[in-house]
Amino acid sequence: MAIDRKTSFQGKIKKFVIGKDLDLGDRRIFHSLSLIAFFAWVGLGADGLSSSCYGPSEAFQALGAHPHLAVFVALATGLTICIISASYSQIIEHFPTGGGGYIVATKLLSPAIGMVSGCALLIDYALTITLSVASGADAIFSFLPETWAAHRLDFALAGVVVLLVLNLRGVKESVMVLVPIFMVFVITHAIVLGYGLGVHAVEIPAHVARISEGIAVSRSQLGFWGVIMLIMHSYSMGAGTYTGIEAVSNGLPILREPKVRTGKRTMLYMAVSLAVTVMGLMFAYLLFNVQEQPGKTLNAVLFDAITTSWPEPWNYSFVLVTLVSEAALLFVAAQTGFLDGPRVLSNMALDRWFPTRFAMLSDRLVTKNGILLMGASALFLMIATKGSVDLLIVLYSINVFITFVLSQLGMVKHWWRDRRVSPGWIKGLCLNGLGLALCSFILAMVVIVKFGEGGWVTMLVTSAFAAFAWFTKRHYNQTWEQLKQLDVLVEAARIAPRAGKKECPGGAILAECDANARTAVLLVNGYNGLGLHTLGTIMRYFEGDFDNFIFIQVGQVDAGTFKTAEELDELKRKMEAGLNRYVQLLEQSGYYAEAHWVVGTDVNKEILDLAPVLAERFPRVVFFGGQLVFEQDTFFTRLLHNYTVFTLQREFYRLAIPFMILPVRLATGVPEGNKEAA
Repeated sequence: MAIDRKTSFQGKIKKFVIGKDLDLGDRRIFHSLSLIAFFAWVGLGADGLSSSCYGPSEAFQALGAHPHLAVFVALATGLTICIISASYSQIIEHFPTGGGGYIVATKLLSPAIGMVSGCALLIDYALTITLSVASGADAIFSFLPETWAAHRLDFALAGVVVLLVLNLRGVKESVMVLVPIFMVFVITHAIVLGYGLGVHAVEIPAHVARISEGIAVSRSQLGFWGVIMLIMHSYSMGAGTYTGIEAVSNGLPILREPKVRTGKRTMLYMAVSLAVTVMGLMFAYLLFNVQEQPGKTLNAVLFDAITTSWPEPWNYSFVLVTLVSEAALLFVAAQTGFLDGPRVLSNMALDRWFPTRFAMLSDRLVTKNGILLMGASALFLMIATKGSVDLLIVLYSINVFITFVLSQLGMVKHWWRDRRVSPGWIKGLCLNGLGLALCSFILAMVVIVKFGEGGWVTMLVTSAFAAFAWFTKRHYNQTWEQLKQLDVLVEAARIAPRAGKKECPGGAILAECDANARTAVLLVNGYNGLGLHTLGTIMRYFEGDFDNFIFIQVGQVDAGTFKTAEELDELKRKMEAGLNRYVQLLEQSGYYAEAHWVVGTDVNKEILDLAPVLAERFPRVVFFGGQLVFEQDTFFTRLLHNYTVFTLQREFYRLAIPFMILPVRLATGVPEGNKEAA
């Protein structure tokens, strides 16, 4: 009997924490799991919007004794947000399957440059989770008694774990929980900025005169180029404001159809909300003459100044709710790292830059391994830095601008290359060219400012990550070349006729099914040299012992196939066609053969569900699985290749069903004797 995993204690705990398995046979599942523009704005836009909690204040404080120059910084920041957002809208149009900076750089520049872009993004998303949660913890504990401060790191670690579990449950589930927090932030900030700017509207001429006078003083003290350099320095110090804009193009696969329209609408929501909030805060700093105060953020000082005339206790309560919403939104911002980090990782795994297991989906149809890796990385960074926001900010924002620059460069190359066939190439070239110039300038400034303070650590880690990706790709390429040696069997596949039977080239069934005869069940992965090698080995070592042959294939649904119902249908069609070739090959030689296929996310589970059924139907059954054998079995090979058959063998022993592993040694190509056997 099969082991009932669904009702086991472990299964009940998993179902309670993660949720029940999702049905891949439900064609509505793609619609039910996808996000409309509003929810995508919450899940993907929170990272950008949360940067208003620290980006504008960093830029404003960098002006020092010349706060009136904030007018130019605010306008430049708002314009930059619009330009980068518009350029990424073009990326959404040209790459509707998603992938963002990784796919753009891979397709338009080169796979190696795309790999660098992807590695930079992955490190940035891990830092996004860590910095967002650490900043949120700092903000929340600033309202609590000082005696509680010792538990701040524990609280931050718990926050990462909670977000990790939410994302293991699914994309929509994790976003829906965070919607109230996001909306409280939007509403409170809309009220406070609208009121704060509105009360000064009647004094616009006086403010304009005061600001103009301040700018004139700054010019007389610093000179024209001194003013320009200070504005550029302040502008670059607010670089964290732009992180998160790329999230929509990376997360297109989780958006509702039509994905391009939904993505562009989400990008519009994100750009408008971020630009209005950032510019509104910087103008409000200037109008209310906000000064830095010990123990308070610049936003807290501003909100106190705006509500000072409000009746008590409404003013204090409103400020408290607004600041708590900022703190909570920082936790929501970490969601972008959990949504897009695993997505980029899965795309890179499908291209063999990273272990293929990172492209696999869980029974909740999320990239579980990627989510676990991002969560583990965030926990490690949190412990290593002790949740220090100051240190994390130094490490942050360098990598995202590497991706920005490469994405814009790729689009510039695209427009120039296709200028003769693309009617709107001039507009596209100008937009992406401007985005390239802005992002390149910000990247250069960020590297110069942050490199000596610790930014070199980020670049070193990114380089090490890229080196690992390069070695991984090389190993997979070498393995693929060795596997191709077995494909000679596909062209020359031939099974010797069964004793007492004549070969029938027409493929007629010459054998009846004898359920009591010895039966061989082969686990295959398509009609290929590897499967034929396993079949040939059985024929060679067990000549005449088996009368029935059954072929099983599990179509594993990964991030590459789980996009549309049509993709799943194509996977099923290919499996059926390949298995039928095995069946015809055996039937032509007088053997009884049949095939079974199933689509799922967990190969082991699907096989173990089917095995007892076949064992009951064919009492004298033996299961066979092939396993790649390398000349040197190292940690690297074990990491990059799954050893499913060994896990299955242990489970089959528990079920009292015979299971044999047949080795396939790659380094020697096709072993002698197999060309005659198959």
